[in-house]
This record gives sequence, C-alpha cells and structure tokens, in this order.
Amino acid sequence: MKSKDVRNNFLEFFKNKSHTIVSSAPMVIKDDPTLMFTNAGMNQFKEYFLGNGTPKSPRITDTQKCLRVSGKHNDLEEVGKDTYHHTMFEMLGNWSFGDYFKKEAIAWAWELLTEVYKIDKDILYVTVFEGNEAEGIPVDQEALNLWKEIIPEDRIIFGNKKDNFWEMGDQGPCGPSSEIHVDIRSAEEKAKVSGRELVNQDHPLVVEIWNLVFIQFNRKADGSLEKLPQQHVDTGMGFERLCMVLQDVKSNYDTDVFTPLIKEIEKITGTTYGNDEQVNIAVRVIADHIRAVAFAIADGQLPGNTGAGYVIRRILRRAIRYGFTFLNQKEPFISKLVGSLTDQMGEAFPELKSQRNLIENVIREEENSFLRTLDQGLVLLDQIVKETEGKTVSGKKAFELYDTYGFPIDLTALILEEQGLNLDEKEFEKELQKQKNRSRNASKVTSGDWEIVSEVENKGFIGYDHLDAEVKITRYRKVESKKEGELYQIVLDQTPFYPEGGGQIGDKGFLQSPDGEKVSVVDTRKENNLIIHLVKKLPKDVSVFFKAVVNSTERTKTAANHSATHLLHQGLRKILGTHVEQKGSMVQTDYLRFDFSHFSKVASEELKEVEDFVNARISENIPLVDRRAIPYQEAIESGAIALFGEKYGDTVRAVNFGESTELCGGTHVANTGDIWYFKIISEGAVAAGIRRIEAITSDAAKAYFTEQAEAYQEVKAVLKNAKDPVKAISNLQEENNELKKQIEVLLREKAKNLKGDLKNEIQEINGINFLAKKVDLDAGGIRDLSFQLGDEFDNLFLLFGTEQNGKALLSCFISKDLAKEKDLHAGKVVKDLGKYIQGGGGGQPFYATAGGRNPEGLNEALQKAIEFVK
Repeated sequence: MKSKDVRNNFLEFFKNKSHTIVSSAPMVIKDDPTLMFTNAGMNQFKEYFLGNGTPKSPRITDTQKCLRVSGKHNDLEEVGKDTYHHTMFEMLGNWSFGDYFKKEAIAWAWELLTEVYKIDKDILYVTVFEGNEAEGIPVDQEALNLWKEIIPEDRIIFGNKKDNFWEMGDQGPCGPSSEIHVDIRSAEEKAKVSGRELVNQDHPLVVEIWNLVFIQFNRKADGSLEKLPQQHVDTGMGFERLCMVLQDVKSNYDTDVFTPLIKEIEKITGTTYGNDEQVNIAVRVIADHIRAVAFAIADGQLPGNTGAGYVIRRILRRAIRYGFTFLNQKEPFISKLVGSLTDQMGEAFPELKSQRNLIENVIREEENSFLRTLDQGLVLLDQIVKETEGKTVSGKKAFELYDTYGFPIDLTALILEEQGLNLDEKEFEKELQKQKNRSRNASKVTSGDWEIVSEVENKGFIGYDHLDAEVKITRYRKVESKKEGELYQIVLDQTPFYPEGGGQIGDKGFLQSPDGEKVSVVDTRKENNLIIHLVKKLPKDVSVFFKAVVNSTERTKTAANHSATHLLHQGLRKILGTHVEQKGSMVQTDYLRFDFSHFSKVASEELKEVEDFVNARISENIPLVDRRAIPYQEAIESGAIALFGEKYGDTVRAVNFGESTELCGGTHVANTGDIWYFKIISEGAVAAGIRRIEAITSDAAKAYFTEQAEAYQEVKAVLKNAKDPVKAISNLQEENNELKKQIEVLLREKAKNLKGDLKNEIQEINGINFLAKKVDLDAGGIRDLSFQLGDEFDNLFLLFGTEQNGKALLSCFISKDLAKEKDLHAGKVVKDLGKYIQGGGGGQPFYATAGGRNPEGLNEALQKAIEFVK
C-alpha cells in the first residue's frame, strides 16, 4: 500500500465514524510558551482538553506534522543511527472531546488495523496501564477487559507509568494509555524469543505503532490528581512506522516515504545506500533532516541563533556535517533535495509547493555559511592539537570550538581519532551540562494551580471597540521565573487588553478596584486560548468588579505601526511584485519591523517608491473596514491575504484599508491619516531570499525628523555655516582624495628605500632565497614591494607582516617557478600561519594574504615561516 493511500485510508475510516477531518496545524508553535514545536498530534487541541475552548466537532481526525528533537526515545544525535526514530514525522490521530471513550477507541483501532489495513492479528501486542499505588491510581481495568474480548490475554502486557500514563506536562490533563505494538521479525526470530518480551525494549522490529490515550484526570501543582468533568480520547499513530508494516519492509527508510529522497541523495553524491554503515547513517540523517528543515521553513521558521531558529539550524548543520564527512560533499547539495520532497509530499502539504523557492534559497545559503564555518573550525582544531601535550585533547577547548564556532563535537572526535588522539569527553560533557543548566534555569517557569474566583461566561477580547471596561477576575495563579521574577497571571471575564500575537506586543495598563486601588498590568499574553494579564501583585480583593484600562497612548502608537505594516506589504507587492510575501513582523510602540520574501537587495529608488506609496495612502485618509467572524474561504475569495505558518479557524477577521486586505487579529487605526507619516529607517537581509525593513510612524517619525534637523544644523556649524553644505562636503572629499594620492607617492618612496635594505637581508636556504620580516607598510605597498623583489630575485620566498589599526596582516610571495617546482602554495602558507594572528585568508599559489585580530602573534608567524623552506 502506497504511503499516500495509507494516509487517505486512515482519514476516510474515521470520517465514516462521524469524525471531522481537519488540517495539520503549523509545525512551529506561536501561542504556547511551553512549546517551540508541535511534538504531538494533540498540541493544536490543548485548549479543548483544558476546557478553554469548544471544538468545531466532538470527533476530529487528522494527520499532524510533528517535530521531536528531545524526549522519550528521541535524541537528535541518535536519529539516523537506527531505522525507526525521526525528527520530523507525521502523526495520524483521532480525538473525542467528551464524546466516545475507551470502548469505541479500542474497537475502532482494532478494526482499522486488522480489517482495513489487514495486519495479521498474530503479530500485534497491546499494553495497558498497571496502575500506580503511590499515586492511588488503579489498574486500567476497563481497557484490560475490553482488550480481553479482542486479543488473547498472553498478548496483553501491563505497562508502568513511564510507558502507559500520558501527561501534558507537570500540570494539566492526563490519563492512562493503551499502546499497540507490532512484531515484524522473521518466523525464525519469533521462534527463539517471544515478541511479548521485546515490547518497549527498543527493538527495531518490535515497535509501537499506535498509542490510545484516555484523558480522565487533571494533574495539580502539588502532584495530586482529580477527575475531569469530561473524559477525552487522544490517539497518535506513527505514519512512517505504519507504512513500514504495510509495505513489508524492515526499516522506515525502506518505505516510499523515504526511498525517493534516498535515491536522490545517491544520485547527487555518487554513493550507494545499503553497502557501508557509515554511508547508510549519513544518508538516513540527511533524508530525515531535510524533511524537518523544509517543513519548518515553510511554516515561517528560519534557521537562527536562538530559540526555535537555533533548533532548525542545528538539525540542518548536522545533515551538512554528515554529508561533508561521510559522503565527501564539500559544496552545497541538500537544497537540491527540496524538489524531490515537494513532488512526494506537496499534495498532502501544499505549503511545500508554494514555498519551494524560499526553502531552497534558505537551505543553500545555510549550507554555504556552515561549510565556511567548518573550514575555519578545522584550522582552529589544528591549533588546539598543536598546543596539546600528550594524547588527550581538552574537552573544555573542544566545547569552546563547539559553542563559539558551531564546530560539531562528533567531527572533532573523529578527526582526533584519525590522528591517534583522544577527546576528554567527560570534560566536554561537564561544560555542555553547565551550559544546559544555565539555559534551563534562565527559562524555567514554575506555575501554581489556577484559583477559580467566579464561574461567569467569558466574553473574550473586546479591545477592538473599547479601551476600558468593567470586568471580573475569573481565575488567577502565581508564576515564577528567573527572567521575570514573581508574577501573577489573571484571567478576566472580558478584556480590552490585546494579548501579544501576530507580531504585535501585548497591551499594558491597569486594573482599578472600587476603592481606588490600582494594579498595573505589565503585559498581556495568550496561552491555550486564555488571555492572560500579568501583574506584579494581586488586588487586595479579587472578587469585586474592576475597571480595566488600557494604556491608550501606547495602544495608539502600536496601532499606527500595525496598520503601516499592512500598507507596507501592499506597497512592496505593487512595486517589487506579487512574489513578495510577509515572513514575519514585529509591531512595537516605537517602531515596526517587517520581513518579506524577495530575491535581491531593494534598491534605494525602490525603497523611496515604497515609502511614497505608503505615505500616499496615509494622506488619502482611508477608513478602516473591519470584517469580523466571516468564513475563512469567503475572506480568501474576496482577496484577503493569509500568512503561511499561521493557524486560522473556520471564521476569521479581515482588515481592509482600501485595496489592502489581510487576515489579521491585531489592533489598527480607524483611519490611515492617524498614522501621520511613514519613514523607512533600514533595509537588509535576514536570510537567503528574506529581506527586512525597519520603519517608524507617528511620534517616532516626528522625533526622527527633529533629530535630523538638529544634526543638519550641527553639520552646518562644523562647516562654518556654509551656504551650500553639500558642495562644502564635496570640496572636502576632493581635498582628502588629493592628500591620499600624495601619501601613496610618499609610501612608494618609502617602499623603494626599504627595498634596498631588505635586499641585503635575503638569505639562501636550500637553494631558496628567503626573507620573513615585519615591515611598516600598508597592504598595497607590501604587494608592490613583493613583486619588485620578485623581479630581481629567482626562487624567492617572502613573508611580510604588518600591523594596522590594531589588526594583523600577513602577505606571502613565492616565485611562480618555485611554487610549481616545490609544490608550494602561498594561500596554504598564510592559511596555516594565520592561526597565530587568530585569523585566516588565502589567495593564489604565488601571492596570498591573511588578516587577523591578534598582532601579538606576528612574530611567531614570521619565525615559523622558515619551516616551509627547510
């Protein structure tokens, strides 16, 4: 059965059981501070399990793209070394929100596996929760009795809390689970050892394919459990593993989910999968990682240095490294796999098709960048090796290479092993653990239980129409973090405070009680469909009515910037082309940032056109048309722009300013004239194919023009109040150029005089005329001097060092005949000696230069030069 049919059959089966099919949520999570990525099918439904929202249907089914780089059975460094774990994977699932429970979930799972997919009943095993006496949780007798009616009792296995009790986190909904495992070993292997003994033992051919979770408890902050008012079902089946079973192969990588990618890797790299274990691992790593990276980029997450971006960069760099080391790929090649992946999965996930060019460009640029890092790291590692006494290399230094330069530790270990050296792995792990602890402590948040104050209807956000309102506190809890200290999270029955989202910062303001007490709201966020107001202290009496007041000055500025991003988007598409798509934004009170797809730097003339376009719309005083709760499809058909990587519901809000129409949940000005003026401050690259514009509006624009006027007056004062400052500056530049020319003449004279002295210092070593010396010349003077001496001496080897503006420069000249005869290369010389000045460089065989930040190392570099001629 083809993987496409496996997926479709699953969805159709549950559709026939009255389930509503929903789309996969983006793999990158934007409104849940506890997660960076969707790591399970249930993530997009958390609000329903928590009781913070109502699903469109009590029965839902989907296939969800997931990313796991840590946790049970899945450490990134192990992916590829076995044949059944992955970073990115699909999770097929069916859910019941207070509807059916264990009886239906178990019966339907068995029906689908054995009657639709026709998996042999004799190779299936199931697990049920054995209970936990310490926590007072009994054996899951209901699930056990249901399974006894279906499967022989000797294939039912009791599982402990680790394997058979699912929890959302330290707190929240949880419950026992029942896993279904499959044994696809040969008959001979089964005769030797029963599959029952290998369940949950990490055997590659006795694997879990489906987990049925029965959510019936709530875990409180003190660890105790309470029964939920409604019981839910959350199931997850590994799509890739299911395909392995149905396609009768022994590895996920042998299914048609991966074989097209593997064949493309073989074709590009000239290698063969299946013959050599190191090559096999490398191919599996690349085939797995390209999927994770491509889907993340399609969902709007670019590789970066922090947070989710760092995780994606780490995954991609691991793939590049395996190609570099084991497949001998020294040039970018992973981006060439995007076409094959798109052909294979683009129908089920159309974002791959629409974002293909962006994905290819970003990956290619990341490959180029990391390959340069590898080159630099190899030089630095060589220096560490030379400084090492004995056979063991410092784990601390290896960690610095890993942490500062991104040089992979497994590559460090491999190179050291090839040179007969050992890495102090314990010391490396110690440094790595210190870093992890620092990071964990910095981001750790502890939360208390929600204290329920009043059970009133929650009307949600009313801030589009009101900046103040009479409100009641419905619940609150205490939270602590190293970053923010002790805070309280408050939920109101209705709120005018906009929660951070869609790139827009959250509102600030205050809550005022009837007796006049004011409590400042320092931020507003959204978590699992709850709007959370952060305060540093609780009101004295939380049960009274409060007046909630938004800081209107900050809201007005933020709204102006947000509306300006819509006009900017429209202007970019009109002037640069409709290929422009928003790829991210940041809307603050004092500035806006807008990321967009575009293939080249935006010319200054184009930026001026864009700026003029936006300001023309501002001067037209276009009123806001705010259409709320309209069907998603209706909004799209009316021309509204939706953003990739965003999760939209069945109904959406469309914001119009004339011809500008976008789906947006943010706050906006009532009229474009309220923006006052739009000024672009900067434009630059964020990643390959992604540009960033930073701009200001309103009061910030006024302040900018005031500063510019003051700066202009200062310039005029420096120019002694010249009537034409531009002409005066031009005259100064011309005068400066003339002086530069005079200096160049003087330097040439200096070099000419120096040449006579240096000719007497050249010494012959092994038939080579050699000189290594520190000189006081600029780069151009050194080059001229080197070639002049080269015209007068045969077999000449020169190395000059100089210091300029606190930086070091090495220049190497080798006579062309000498370079050819002795297989010398000036580029390799400066690359090798560049480590002494903490830098690098290169060039041609007969002339090359290297720059560095350590002038103190010049003397040692010059002393080492003689080794090349000895």
